[in-house]
Order: sequence, then structure tokens, then C-alpha cells
Amino acid sequence: MTAANPITRISAAGDPYDIGQALGRAVGSAVRERVFITSEFQGLAARWRGSDRLGALEFAARGAFPRIVREIEGLAAGADLDFETVFLWNCRGDLRLPRDGAEAEGCTCVLLPADDNRPAVIAHNEDGAPEFLGHCYWVDVTPDIGPAFQSFMYPGMLPGHTFGMNGAGLVQTINNVRAHDLQPGIPRQVITRAILGCDSVDAALALLNRRDRASGFHHALGEAGSMRVVSVEAPASGCHAEEIGAPAGHANHLVYATFRDTPQDITESSRLRQQRTAAPGAEPEPEIILFDKDTPVYRANDTGDDYAQTLATAVFRLFADRVDWAVHATPTERRTLSGSVALAG
Repeated sequence: MTAANPITRISAAGDPYDIGQALGRAVGSAVRERVFITSEFQGLAARWRGSDRLGALEFAARGAFPRIVREIEGLAAGADLDFETVFLWNCRGDLRLPRDGAEAEGCTCVLLPADDNRPAVIAHNEDGAPEFLGHCYWVDVTPDIGPAFQSFMYPGMLPGHTFGMNGAGLVQTINNVRAHDLQPGIPRQVITRAILGCDSVDAALALLNRRDRASGFHHALGEAGSMRVVSVEAPASGCHAEEIGAPAGHANHLVYATFRDTPQDITESSRLRQQRTAAPGAEPEPEIILFDKDTPVYRANDTGDDYAQTLATAVFRLFADRVDWAVHATPTERRTLSGSVALAG
């Protein structure tokens, strides 16, 4: 039986350019066939290609994380595309577009602290453009420096801005937020990629506390060993981390008091998903919430006020000695990918 939502697995290793080039070779056709047709990419290219703002983002990225920019250069070469096109796509959240429905937005996470009966859990719906369904990837990367990592990846984008984990036992999932505090600085995709190179939640938080970030996300961070789970809102203007001691969730707007006065867009979809996940209660499995089609938390080409398609669902269980993980392609295609990563030593 043909899978409704195939997720292609890719391996890459070596220095940043080698890694980027291997990923680019695998995704180049999907960028042309799936990314270029989206109204979001077309709007970005029309408004920002060749702009001073895009140049400022590149300058900041090269100054702070030259190895990650080198990865983007390899990605462009492997995909047989020019660097500016690929870099522009990786700055999609740092460049304003009119609120005309061009940007597919979403994602929802459920966070469960460890207790005597269960490990800590970070579970996540990755929502994006319907055009990307069946055209996303699971990457296994072994860099020449830093921990190996695994991540869900969109065509043409750096790994990291979706969900993933690394060999140090660090887990990261990402929710878009729509704060209005964008500034020239390091693109948020570069920050999320850099976090995959961190060896702890504290190291990741140090990156998120940088004041030279161009924009930001909500990050769910966890680490095996301590089984610590942290919910982090990190728009460009600040960073607030909440240690998770009770079941919680997060959708696509800033909810913590630190950012009460920060201008942002809040869609009705995000409000409903936040209400559904804010106190998940005693549900036995996070999939019960993430596969909810009534709210909807699970989104099937949702054409509401922020259109989106759930592209995959990930569940990470954090133990004292390992992380067990599973990726569900759809509610009926469970455990499409799965594995366990043991902590060294």
C-alpha cells in the first residue's frame, strides 16, 4: 500500500559544506516543484530579493555562525540553486509579508513532566504548507564537530526549525509565533540549527538569550538524563523560559506574562489549540490530543485563519539514560520512523 505521507530519510556527514551539499542533492527537486509554487516564497522573492534587509541578515549570520552559513552554501550547491534563493527561504520568518494568508502557520506541542510512572514527554504536531505533504525529510547528520543529530526537514530549509534531537540527548521542537518585534540580526532558522549542536538545555538557553536575534519562535526543549523539560518563548526582544512541572502545551502565540505587551498576531486557530493543550490533564498518550480533529489540533489542509496541514507528529520520551522517539506520518500511519538514542557513558 502506498503511504499517504511518505517521509524520505537522508544521511549526511562531514564538514558543513559537505552536509549541506548532501542535503541539497536530496531536496533540490522538491524545492523547485513544491517551494517555488507557494505564494509565500513568491511573496518573499518579490519583496526581499536583493534588499538591504536580506543583506543585513546574511551579515549577522556570517558573523555569528559562519559554519551554518557554509552549510547553506552547500545546500544551495547540492540543489543547483543560487545562494541568495536558499538563504532567502531560510529567512522566511525574519522578513515581513502582508497578512494576506500567504504564510502557512501552525504547530502545537504537548509537554509532560516526568513522574514515578512515566518519563518526560515532548510531543509535537508539525504544521506547514499543504504543498509540502509527502515532500519532507528525516535527516541523520554526523558533523565533523559537535553531536550527531536527527531532524525533520522541509525542502530547502536548514534542519532544526521543526523537531529533532541530538546525540547529547537534547530534544527541540518549534512553534511559530507572530511577534511584531523583528529586527536586523541572526535569522531564527540559524539559531534553531545551532541549538542542534548544543549539549544541554542550558547551552540552548544561552543562544536564545542573545539579543542579536532577528526574530524568534516558541521552543520546547528537553534533555535526557535530567529529564528536564522547558517551554521557551523567544521573540527578538527577549527570552522567557518556563520549567515544566505540570502537563502543559503551546500553540502559536506568546502567552507568558513577560510578553504581555508585545504586539503580535493571534489567530483564532492558535487560540483554540492553546486552550485545548494548555492543561492536557491525564490523557494517557499525547497522540490523543495531537490527533484531535475537532478543535482541530490535527490539521488536514485547514483553511481557517492560518491555513496549514499537519505534516508529521513526533513524540519524544526522555529517560534517565536515553531518548525514545517516534514519528507518525498521519494518525493512521503510526511509527513511520522510530528509534532510541542512548546517552554516552
